[in-house]
Amino acid sequence: MNLGFLGSGRITLSIINGVLNSKVRVQKIFISYRNRNISKKLSKKFKKVVVLKDNQEIINKSNLVFLAITPIVGKKILPKLKFKSDQKIISFISTIKIDKIKKYTKNKKITRVIPLPFINMRKGPIIIFPKDKQIKKFFSNLGTVIEVKKENLSKGFWSTSSFMASFYNLLNTTSSWLTSKGVKKNEAEKYTKELFLALSEDAINKNKTSLKQLVVESQTPGGTNAYVLKELQKKKFYKLQIKVLNSIFKKF
Repeated sequence: MNLGFLGSGRITLSIINGVLNSKVRVQKIFISYRNRNISKKLSKKFKKVVVLKDNQEIINKSNLVFLAITPIVGKKILPKLKFKSDQKIISFISTIKIDKIKKYTKNKKITRVIPLPFINMRKGPIIIFPKDKQIKKFFSNLGTVIEVKKENLSKGFWSTSSFMASFYNLLNTTSSWLTSKGVKKNEAEKYTKELFLALSEDAINKNKTSLKQLVVESQTPGGTNAYVLKELQKKKFYKLQIKVLNSIFKKF
């Protein structure tokens, strides 16, 4: 099986690293020359990666074609390209729906997928619409696949994936506060990363316990966890989070 990537940005880099360090069997991976730094890096690291300057050539040589391009670029180049009728197309484009992509590509075998950068570690959620056994099997090697029944549901997942930078900023703020109290920077960062990693893994391991229940179980009346939660609620911290999510949701 040959894979072809239109676009060679961060997501392409992450997926190819994940694929070539997994059990997925591929012969060649053709990628766009557009991002010279990433394409050069990948072709040097993996013999199976071939850099091509022409998008049409990538399509012609691939069984699965991945659209790892921005909505603006997608609208501009997709109508000019020719896709094979038996070729499956996987779109990572956040704001172009399947019907539009079908119209642009004149191909009906379209799957919308939401991958995240840490797919290179073969971890994290991967949203797929519509259901497709081959695509599910492929991405199951790269993370936890969640298939959705309606395309509009993916908007919510796209919205929540926009919290990556704010999550890291939460860690950074926590770590910086520790540093201000006399803790060495490297120790503060290590502690903070390990703390939030353990919290996430604990939630995963307790998969039969709802998140709401975990909130209850992680605090005791009059304790420090209960105090921090109450203060953040009082400052409408979580209401602001919902407000921001609603704003992002409208963009998709």
